[in-house]
Amino acid sequence: MQIVNKSGKLRQTTQRATKMARKKNKEKSKNTPDGVKVIADNRKARHNFEVIDSLECGVVLVGSEVKSLRAGKVSLEEAYGRVRGDEVWLVGCDIAEYAQATAWQHEPKRPRKLLMHRRQVQKFARQAHEKGLTLVPLKVYFNERGIAKVLLGLCRGRKLHDKREKLRKEDQNRDIQRAMRRGGPRT
Repeated sequence: MQIVNKSGKLRQTTQRATKMARKKNKEKSKNTPDGVKVIADNRKARHNFEVIDSLECGVVLVGSEVKSLRAGKVSLEEAYGRVRGDEVWLVGCDIAEYAQATAWQHEPKRPRKLLMHRRQVQKFARQAHEKGLTLVPLKVYFNERGIAKVLLGLCRGRKLHDKREKLRKEDQNRDIQRAMRRGGPRT
């Protein structure tokens, strides 16, 4: 492969440079247009729950947890939000230990405090308590300023027949979109 550099001369690229360019493009594709880098997305939550409302929260982390997040070593599968007093905690979120952190390692499944305004905590807590809703983390990401954020959703659990109905509707919509791209049914 040949590339022209700024001076107008051709140069041969090495395999290493090509791999680095591919890696850079792959990293760009993970970033959304707003400059947000998504670390983990809880896709199973959108299948198991109906998301009624969502809210962006900060999260209290230690240094080795931030390093693990930057490496993408986080799991939201069993995580949920819990209201205790005037605070909201993220429980069950698994952030793997950072290999290079030696003496100051963090506990992988420790509860982490979520940072929200008092009014938001009261609103979410009241809705969750009155209506029997669940606080579920939908996404963990770094915003454009490099701060770790959690998208917390106020969710209602789906029954098995609701899940089947949702899948059926998605399949029908997909078939309709395919037909429209092809130009409709041919007779």
